[in-house]
Amino acid sequence: MSARLRELIRAVRQAKTAAEERTVIAKESAALRNAFKDQDVTYRHRNVSKLMYIHMLGYPTHFGQMETLKLIASNGFPEKRIGYLGLMILLDERQEVLMLVTNSLKNDLNTRNQYIVGLALCALGNICSNEMARDLAPEVEKLLGSNNSYVRKKAALCATRVLRKVPEAIETFADKAAGLLSDRHHGVLLSGTTLMLEICEIEPNTVEQYRRHVPMLCKILRSLLMSGFAPEHDVGGITDPFLQVKVLRLLRVLGKGHADASDQMSDILAQVATNTEGARNAGNAILYECVQTIMGVESVGGLRTLAINILGRFLANRDNNIRYVALNTLAKVVGVDTQAVQRHRTTVVECVKDADVSIRRRALELVYALVNEGNIKTLTKELLDYLKVSDVEFKPDLTGKICMLVQRFAPDKQWHLDSLLQVMQQAGAYVKEEVCRALIVLISNAPDLHAYTARSMYRALKSSIDQADLSLSLITCTCWFLGEYGELLLGKADAPLQSGEEALSVSSQELVQVLQTVLSRPTIKPVGREYALTALMKLSTRLPDHSHYIQGIVEQYQGSAILEVQARSCEYSHMFKLDGMRGALLEHIPPLDESTYTRNLGNSQVLDAAAAAQVVANGDIAGAPATAGNLADLLSLDAEDAAGAPATAASAVTALQDLLSGDLSAEVAAAGGRPAVEDLLGALGQSPGQIASSSPSNLADLLGTSQPTTSTSSAGAFADLLSQAVPTSSPQFEPITAYEKDGIRVVFRLSKPAGQDAVTDIEALYSNTSGQPITDFSLQAAVPKFMQLRLEPASSSILAPNSTDGVTQKLHIKNNMHGQKPLVMRLRVGYTSAGANKVEQAEVKNFPAGL
Repeated sequence: MSARLRELIRAVRQAKTAAEERTVIAKESAALRNAFKDQDVTYRHRNVSKLMYIHMLGYPTHFGQMETLKLIASNGFPEKRIGYLGLMILLDERQEVLMLVTNSLKNDLNTRNQYIVGLALCALGNICSNEMARDLAPEVEKLLGSNNSYVRKKAALCATRVLRKVPEAIETFADKAAGLLSDRHHGVLLSGTTLMLEICEIEPNTVEQYRRHVPMLCKILRSLLMSGFAPEHDVGGITDPFLQVKVLRLLRVLGKGHADASDQMSDILAQVATNTEGARNAGNAILYECVQTIMGVESVGGLRTLAINILGRFLANRDNNIRYVALNTLAKVVGVDTQAVQRHRTTVVECVKDADVSIRRRALELVYALVNEGNIKTLTKELLDYLKVSDVEFKPDLTGKICMLVQRFAPDKQWHLDSLLQVMQQAGAYVKEEVCRALIVLISNAPDLHAYTARSMYRALKSSIDQADLSLSLITCTCWFLGEYGELLLGKADAPLQSGEEALSVSSQELVQVLQTVLSRPTIKPVGREYALTALMKLSTRLPDHSHYIQGIVEQYQGSAILEVQARSCEYSHMFKLDGMRGALLEHIPPLDESTYTRNLGNSQVLDAAAAAQVVANGDIAGAPATAGNLADLLSLDAEDAAGAPATAASAVTALQDLLSGDLSAEVAAAGGRPAVEDLLGALGQSPGQIASSSPSNLADLLGTSQPTTSTSSAGAFADLLSQAVPTSSPQFEPITAYEKDGIRVVFRLSKPAGQDAVTDIEALYSNTSGQPITDFSLQAAVPKFMQLRLEPASSSILAPNSTDGVTQKLHIKNNMHGQKPLVMRLRVGYTSAGANKVEQAEVKNFPAGL
């Protein structure tokens, strides 16, 4: 006879090594095999118990699986209890031996003993396979109507598993599940609401059917809220918080997108929000679910404000989990009611300084969403103060957010410069090159700030020159501005100053020495030295008294080990011999066109994979997020191949390159069929086309502003800043048919404003020659990056049957390479006909020449 379970556990615990434990288990497994072989009925339940313990230790127990089936087939409750427990632990739905227990389960489901029925339902709800669920679903449905509340509760929970395996059985369970709401037993109510939630998730069409039960759910929630102390349901002074949370969750599902159902539950939601104590976790769980429900249904503004105030109280909680939940929820609802969230701005900013890094990151994302033109100065000051003391691993995110906020909401150019200069001094190593480029473009278009910029940059570099970790961004920006406007520093102690600025007098020798120090610092990166050499070269024409001294500095680097520095030194040294041309070669760079720069770098930013892009069509937000494949389809403008086969992901990327650059790039061809959105929308520094939908703003605006690629070669770092559009004239054009399929026709009437040859105005006329009405009609378009596209809202989203030119929409296109590249466009037409959603695409290739 083998040892008892207690003795086995003691022996395993006393084992000092893994080898001793394996010896104990091997010995006991051999004893169990002998017992099973001898058909030991007396101690079978004890042997199966030990088998489960051995299984939980990770040792093989397949040799005893059939013993669990024998226990289940026995008549006694103790044996069945161990048998069903062993069934759930030792087996899973993938094992074929499980089919042998189906008949025993069916017999136990029909027995009069409620506890045996409960065991069978529990086992079925844990490990049933598709076949078992289909065979035993009628028994489970029958038990939902049992007179015993214990059985009804177990049956409802088992039904959730059955429906997951057999979704087609939902119709038979839908009414039975709703009928459980009239039960007075809390366990039945909890399992009933769980079953209804599962049904709504599997079959969304049942939501409309269940909306008539909203008053009953509100009544249940009100009774829980107003009931007195009930020991059997009390958790931390709250009556059955588990049931309250489930009811609130079900109300959120039923009220989403339905105004009437939302109105019916608004009163009880307000009562839950105001009468629930948040001193303990049970109350906080209910309040959080209440907030989720309020923000998820069509609630009134006052109720949403109440929900956001609850989240504000969560932010003041000491529990980091509650604070993180509050930040996460506020980040989701800030777009719904920004003004209400703004009231808690101070608390959110304090969370940015929290010791928990996860809270800091969520708070930073929320701050970024809260910033606007009215509070940019206050919030930026708070973030800059924290940037000084923030952790090193947190500085990259914080620096990037501050730079984006400053670029987006700066009230004036001087404040923009001062703020970015502070960031460069405190965390310049994390400032991206595109931020420096944008600052240069900004200042070059502000002549009144040239002297102020030179003074500010000189002060910043002078104060930081002795630091071991002198940032590259500060060096490159300062060298660029000193090279362009350095002469404005000289002898200007009495020059006009900006408000609050201290006077500064710099000699030409000091100016040259600062740049010489940058060149001589061994820790400076090669790019910084390249900028310093260029700045000295420019100053050689503006400081003629120091020209020979600067020439000597430049010639020192003709033997530099850094190839780019050596090349610049040699080229610049040769320029000193060209006295007649050097002045013209080193003139001031003309002001850079901000709009051209922005267009060349691209003005669309891909959202994080976590975030889902929404397409605006005819002024309404479409619920389906745009996928990478859809964007590739819309942007690809596929070239027809000889075989006429549909375009693959690889051909879509290749055709997109053809559209955007006019020639096939080997770099893109090597990329293969990467369908990633970042490849299509410019994560590599290219802006693929301006995608527009039927909203006054194009899709590119919806997706944000893309980050331009950081150039690895500083010699051409700003070459793309100087590109300009070359407009030419063009004639008038005849209407063209852009799309015609399934009775829908899109005709473009083309015209040009007077004196604007690069601009084309298109009036789109939509016709429906079919006998079916067309609803939810929308048109989206994509053009190459050298064009700008703006769509006005359509006159209607409904095309009446047998109508001609009944709906109109205006498109405005500016071709910045007019006369060099023709107009090309890809359309996506979406509509609903006869209850079916359809999406079609078309390439508009028949534009007249000259566009």
